[in-house]
Amino acid sequence: GGGEGGDERWLSAIGIRAPDGVELSGAVAAEFQATFLDLFEGRVENDRFNRLVVVAGLRSREVAVLRAYAKYLRQLSFPYSQQSIESMLVAWPAVARALSELFSARFDPDLDGARGVVVAALDAELAAALDAIPGLDDDRIGRALLGLIRATDRTNAFRPADDGGHRPVLAFKLDPSRIPDMPLPRPVHEIFVTSPRVEGVHLRGGRIARGGIRWSDRREDFRTEILGLMKAQMVKNAVIVPAGAKGGFIVKQPPSLPEQLRAESAECYAMFVAGLLDLTDDIVGGRVVPPPRTVRYDGDDPYLVVAADKGTATFSDLANSIAHRYGFWLGDAFASGGSAGYDHKVMGITARGAWESVRRHATTLGLDADRDPLTVVGIGDMSGDVFGNGMLLSSQLRLLAAFDHRHVFLDPDPDPAASFAERRRLFGLPRSSWADYDSALISSGGGVFPRTAKLIPLSEQVRDALGIAATALPPHELISALLRAPVDLLWNGGIGTYVKASTESHADVGDRSNDAVRIDGADLRCRIVGEGGNLGFTQRGRVEYALAGGLINTDAIDNSAGVDCSDHEVNIKILLDSVVAAGGLAADERTRLLASMTDEVAELVLADNRAQTRALGIARTQAGPMANVHARYLDQLQLDGWIDRDLEFLPSAKVLAERRSAGVGLTVPELAVVFAYTKIANIVEIIRTDFADDPYFEPDLVAYFPSALRDRFRDDIRRHRLRREIVVTTTVNQMVNLSGTSFDHRMTEETGASSSDVLRAWVAARDLFRLPELWASIEAAATELGHDDQVAMFLDARRMVERAAMWLLRRRRPPLDIAATVAEFGPGVGLLLERLAPLVRGPLADQLAVTAEARRALGVPEELALGSAVWPLMHTAFDTLELAARHGVSPEIAAGTYWRLFDRLDVTWLWLAVGSLPRADRWETHARAAVRDELLSAIADLVDDVLGHGGDPDVWAEEHGRAVGTATSVFAEIRRGGDADLTTVTVALRQLRNLVVSTARRQDGGPERR
Repeated sequence: GGGEGGDERWLSAIGIRAPDGVELSGAVAAEFQATFLDLFEGRVENDRFNRLVVVAGLRSREVAVLRAYAKYLRQLSFPYSQQSIESMLVAWPAVARALSELFSARFDPDLDGARGVVVAALDAELAAALDAIPGLDDDRIGRALLGLIRATDRTNAFRPADDGGHRPVLAFKLDPSRIPDMPLPRPVHEIFVTSPRVEGVHLRGGRIARGGIRWSDRREDFRTEILGLMKAQMVKNAVIVPAGAKGGFIVKQPPSLPEQLRAESAECYAMFVAGLLDLTDDIVGGRVVPPPRTVRYDGDDPYLVVAADKGTATFSDLANSIAHRYGFWLGDAFASGGSAGYDHKVMGITARGAWESVRRHATTLGLDADRDPLTVVGIGDMSGDVFGNGMLLSSQLRLLAAFDHRHVFLDPDPDPAASFAERRRLFGLPRSSWADYDSALISSGGGVFPRTAKLIPLSEQVRDALGIAATALPPHELISALLRAPVDLLWNGGIGTYVKASTESHADVGDRSNDAVRIDGADLRCRIVGEGGNLGFTQRGRVEYALAGGLINTDAIDNSAGVDCSDHEVNIKILLDSVVAAGGLAADERTRLLASMTDEVAELVLADNRAQTRALGIARTQAGPMANVHARYLDQLQLDGWIDRDLEFLPSAKVLAERRSAGVGLTVPELAVVFAYTKIANIVEIIRTDFADDPYFEPDLVAYFPSALRDRFRDDIRRHRLRREIVVTTTVNQMVNLSGTSFDHRMTEETGASSSDVLRAWVAARDLFRLPELWASIEAAATELGHDDQVAMFLDARRMVERAAMWLLRRRRPPLDIAATVAEFGPGVGLLLERLAPLVRGPLADQLAVTAEARRALGVPEELALGSAVWPLMHTAFDTLELAARHGVSPEIAAGTYWRLFDRLDVTWLWLAVGSLPRADRWETHARAAVRDELLSAIADLVDDVLGHGGDPDVWAEEHGRAVGTATSVFAEIRRGGDADLTTVTVALRQLRNLVVSTARRQDGGPERR
């Protein structure tokens, strides 16, 4: 009716009609009224689940739990719609009640000690009720909901809000291993958060895991998006302590105005993060404290770290404020990059890490990425972190073209100095776009064009520079042409997937917005790809490009510096916060100290990028010869459950065999995946052992932190909460980076040793030969050495350490005492590294001289040239040093005797023959290793005999003239027969072993063997 001033008021009378057979008790009517009010005010979602208040007698919160599980089922690609799930529960109210009661029995903190009995009884009741359902569809829905309740480890459903009411979101922590038919790969932990305003998931690849949280726009399948990103993050995080994680949320009631939408997204993010923290343990006074009123089935789990991602780049301080409100132990380490953290854009760390990949690729081509004028096509604009910082890393770049979602930039003949200055100006200009580029600085024929244009005219200069025939193109076709341009570098600093494989459809890619511009990997004409941005290529697209000769890693390798930097920040903050809590540091001093270490943290991070890209560069040169080893290794990784070839787009055994026959092995993008899973598998296996508890690894632990912390807080570093994880992660990373992807596999295959025993042996060999220092000295010679010559030196150093580790695995009982081993052999190894060359005799001595001279001629420093020549012989040092200790002589005397006898018996040909034996398959490889071991063992036994009887090989040989003559005559006969093979090598080794036996008998007084 009419009110004052002409206002109108309307009244609606709302009633309820219960289904037949349902009695509306006073309690049900009251709950219905409360539910309706909550629905009216937006606290409850409006759907048919609410009928369960009436037909099943459930409370609104109990209905919300079943609704939440139904929504989670839909994110798992469950084949039944929400409407079907609603209908099933309404049709079978007893099942709905029993499911709700089971949930309460498992998680109500007020339930007494009979929880197990009640749960068992309800399980049996539900099984009987589900058996009674006649329809298969309803049965499957009921059992799926039951499976989710059983797979839930925690919930906040019984934890009240601060005002005593319900918390604004429902959160469930689930164990994916107990959820049937879950899409692969399965996370280790998963949290699902839901409310009328927000919905999201957080997927973790391990108990200690980290990764960004993004604002997703994929309402129907956001978990699918997040799962793919978590899988990529697992690979990327192989270089850092935590495993990969990823989170994402959707805004369910988005306002239409941009400002309001941004505000709503921030509130939804805050609710999502609060839901995660609701289910996360805290640490108070060094003790793990569970969340209040929370029943746990998964043990202690206090590590939760988040990071910025798409749509949440400015939310770090918001996340940390929530963590502060919860009193969460990580404080502002919870979300890295906040006000007191390391700003990735200011540091340019992600772009700088990706530039290390570009540098490595350029070196392969004989170019210097920092000094040579590389031509570039770019994806992004100068306001972006990765694109903008990346395009300022060399003043010699010639950026011919770039595009983002707004503009296409064309500059066919740029002046490097002027364009660099203009790019710097744009980078410093807030919210700049290509339209802000000074047109007077663009070369003739170029310009900036909106992507909304119907056609973009292409000048002759543009056509010549970018290899385009058309005189005008629509923007989407021009972008495709730019992606195909014949330039030195394609730099991706944007968002979207622009390159797929020719065998993939656009639908396979899952990025509809770029379907019109996307090209195939086989169509790329650039020489190098730098993937500063995520997901710019499909993995199959990368492989296709690499098989055609293109130089590319993966986005996980190229842009790992961002997560690496965040991990250093988190671990430094964990350290410093413990010092602050103990009164050893003021909070404001802690903030200043963090800022003062920015440059060194960046350098620690970039060192990881250099190490990984260098390792992949070496692997690329070995991929063909190592194809057989890699094939076996892939089989083993798959057998052990570490990889799924289909999920990781790795070649089948058949495809790899076909490549092997063509002299081609794994491509670098494929090697990068295997590289990462090698690290992941080793870390997971070794962290379970006592490896990290060895005090020997304290220097490795301390070296992880910036120098400002190493002495001042050394005791606190020793007590760091993630000390064991840091030790294992850093040593495994170093082993794989320096000794290669398949090192651990080959060692375990040949010796049967465990991964931790292999790593112990490797660390001992690393320190005996000072491998990191040798590696750095080779790297420092890069300006003089060509790529192939440098790789040859890296491989010599690698083989030296590998053979030393093998000796230790075969000759020392596990677990190896690393400190004792280094103390035993260290002085002698150091001495022989410097003085072995003059002690070697005969053809091998000539070979050493040739190698040293060749490296001097290449510009290698004198000391390194001479030292590196003996690396292929240094594995003999262990036998030599043992003999020296046994006979009480100096290492030099023992080594001199070794090599004089080696020359006197003229076994250089046998040494070389063993090295040239084929290793096309596993058994040939094992056979070659066996005969090498037998050769070294026989020589050591003979040297032992010589040292025990005067120490003069010539005198010894004369005393055993008949036995020595027999052996050398057989050697001569074998050599006259042509190239040695396994058969003739085996015969020669038998003669050496006969010589060992014969000389030993003669010394014992027996007759000389004829």
